[in-house]
Amino acid sequence: MLQFAFAQQWEQLRDAAEENGIRILGDVAIFVNMDSADVWVHPGIFELDDDLNPIRIAGVPPDYFSSTGQRWGNPLYRWDVLAAPDPNGLRFNWWIDRIRRAVELYDIVRLDHFRGFEAYWAIPAEEETAVKGEWIKAPGLELFRALEAALGPLPLVAEDLGLITPEVEALRKELAMPGMKVLQFGFSDKGAHTHLPQQFTTSTVAYTGTHDNDTTQVGGIPRAKWSVRLSRPGWTASQSACVAADSRGRGERG
Repeated sequence: MLQFAFAQQWEQLRDAAEENGIRILGDVAIFVNMDSADVWVHPGIFELDDDLNPIRIAGVPPDYFSSTGQRWGNPLYRWDVLAAPDPNGLRFNWWIDRIRRAVELYDIVRLDHFRGFEAYWAIPAEEETAVKGEWIKAPGLELFRALEAALGPLPLVAEDLGLITPEVEALRKELAMPGMKVLQFGFSDKGAHTHLPQQFTTSTVAYTGTHDNDTTQVGGIPRAKWSVRLSRPGWTASQSACVAADSRGRGERG
């Protein structure tokens, strides 16, 4: 009942936003929780043992945020199963359904942990940290071409933060997908200058910070205000946005 009521309220919110020229950017996490309805209903597409316990789990290796990495605990996909064609010849059906629903809910969809679509960090489930993992190749372009074939052009944004390899960047560019910049990162070290506003390109979505950062105001960066153009070849006008963001966390349509 709550989901039904929320769905109705969300549609009212979407209508009101559209009437006022506001577009909503939603988020789709690359992985799902172990106790999610997805794992319960579709256990065969996840790396689970005979007792339905995860064999390997998701996370990221050690980095500047953590010396032991991040052990997220999400079950990993069996990409070979997801890629197998159904009786109608369709592949990656679960992902097609997931993205179809996302674009029904939002005007623009950010794909969290985009680098995991090229290669992901696999950790044995019995490990207590993310140190003893390994990089495993993911379907990458094969998945996105299947999504486009089933759903048409998609208003997707890549969360391309963290350890981004040339292969990940090549995948994003091949898909003509906007990437992310984080203002606070631009003030961290010499190698982070690409996150400074004057370095932004037209295929960029900018944030003041992320959930891993302190607020911009507390972080000591002077009150800042800038405009960022979000665009992608083939997007309709309603899927392109010029967003002005400021350190108070308020968005203004431009």
